[in-house]
Amino acid sequence: MSNWEDTFDVVCVGYGFAGAAAAVAAHDAGAKVLLLEKSTHPGGISICSAGGVRVSRDADATFEYLKETNAGTTPEPLLRQMADEMARIEPFIRDLATVNDAEVTTTWSPANYPFSGGDSFGFVSVKSIPGFDAVRDFTWGMGMRGGTRLFKVMMDSIEKRGIEVRMSCPAERLIHENGKVTGLVAGGKRIRAKGGVVLATGGFEGSPEMQMQYWQEKPVYSGAYLANTGDGIRMAQEAGADLWHMWHYHGTYGLRHSDPEAHPYGIRLLRLPDWIPGADGAEAQIQNFFSTYNDALMPWIIVDRFGKRYMNEYPPYLQDTGHRPMATYDASNQCYSRIPSWVIVDEDGRSRGPIGFPSYNDPNCTFKWSEDNLAEIEMGILHQADSVEELAQAIGADADDLQETIDRWNAACRDGNDRDFGRLPATMMPLEKPPFTYGQLWPICANTQGGPVHDAAQRVLNPFGEAIPGLYAAGELGSLFGHLYMSGGNLAECFIGGKRAGEEAAAVAAA
Repeated sequence: MSNWEDTFDVVCVGYGFAGAAAAVAAHDAGAKVLLLEKSTHPGGISICSAGGVRVSRDADATFEYLKETNAGTTPEPLLRQMADEMARIEPFIRDLATVNDAEVTTTWSPANYPFSGGDSFGFVSVKSIPGFDAVRDFTWGMGMRGGTRLFKVMMDSIEKRGIEVRMSCPAERLIHENGKVTGLVAGGKRIRAKGGVVLATGGFEGSPEMQMQYWQEKPVYSGAYLANTGDGIRMAQEAGADLWHMWHYHGTYGLRHSDPEAHPYGIRLLRLPDWIPGADGAEAQIQNFFSTYNDALMPWIIVDRFGKRYMNEYPPYLQDTGHRPMATYDASNQCYSRIPSWVIVDEDGRSRGPIGFPSYNDPNCTFKWSEDNLAEIEMGILHQADSVEELAQAIGADADDLQETIDRWNAACRDGNDRDFGRLPATMMPLEKPPFTYGQLWPICANTQGGPVHDAAQRVLNPFGEAIPGLYAAGELGSLFGHLYMSGGNLAECFIGGKRAGEEAAAVAAA
């Protein structure tokens, strides 16, 4: 096909960790590379992450863990390769970090669940970069900053190599001829990709329409980024891609801003330490972790629309599975009785520290949570009631039911035993001192895992398991994780899958 307006060996779509890793790897393999980004600022969901890339010191043990946590949803050869690459990816990241003399650390930290092989994992993170201040230099992002530091390494690596980057340039359609992807339309131009197109566009946390079709619970609000609207999924589908893991998203529960136009994101509650169930000394493990409160007390409980508690508010990995108990549809009452739910703290809990933890990549947002939660009460994100009866009336619950819920919770706190849902005693705090502070609680999606199926070479596959020539996927676009997520796992995929996809496309271009 003629009429190409630009020609490159490899075109990478999406300027997050995966797209940047693919662009670097393709360039270093000798390819002429174009990196596209639809937004005005780079970083996607990547800059909102904690920035720890999961690595392994025992690939065999890691493979066993990955099998258990994926529950048969991902072919074992792909998990085997992921495990092997987790044991090899650290030097690649450390080499990239030399671009700006970043200090890189490796810490060995077990995975989130006590399955076989869980103790084989660690994190590679960027601790600091000389002269770099994440708050000052990344004004468009708010998050845990570790991801911002790691992304600064990727930005400097792209710039050092002179890789062409086009911002505000969304990919619109793939161009395919005779079953092969030969380029794409982006920014109104027909761009040839001789070796292939690498889709690293993230997922669909910014697409309520796709969420309505693929998820049982609704509504779900994006916790950080709205530009991931499923573009890569739709383009891959048009080229014949099969899909997997579309139900699975990394998420928790959280609040909504009182002015959604000013701040359209769900607001996660304060991130407290993760813990490993069944591990020796789990209580001591929790108590010894650092949190903003300097201990592990979680000052809130969650009740449904009828004022009844229905979940352990502090599961082992709250940021991944915290939303799942909210998904139940109550057929007797023809509603999602847990959407919205209500978070409740008493005055002692309110005064302990910030309840909310905003995170976003958005140059138009500036919202920061106050230290004592009073500003959020004034804004109407949170509310207060002087009694349980007043609280019940405000949330539309039966006062006796709500009083019973709170009395039962306070008794559990005194006994140090949550017989209903098994919350760890070290996290339990009673609700005794009015006024009671409360707010509506919703499912919050940090990022999605679903997308096009790919093979070990990151080639996108059709429903018959055949590779679509010229098309690759990397990162959270069609993640391997299809059952339980692992902290830092998507970041590992971004670097492992991005690197492999870039190298594969570059080799096709050179052939």
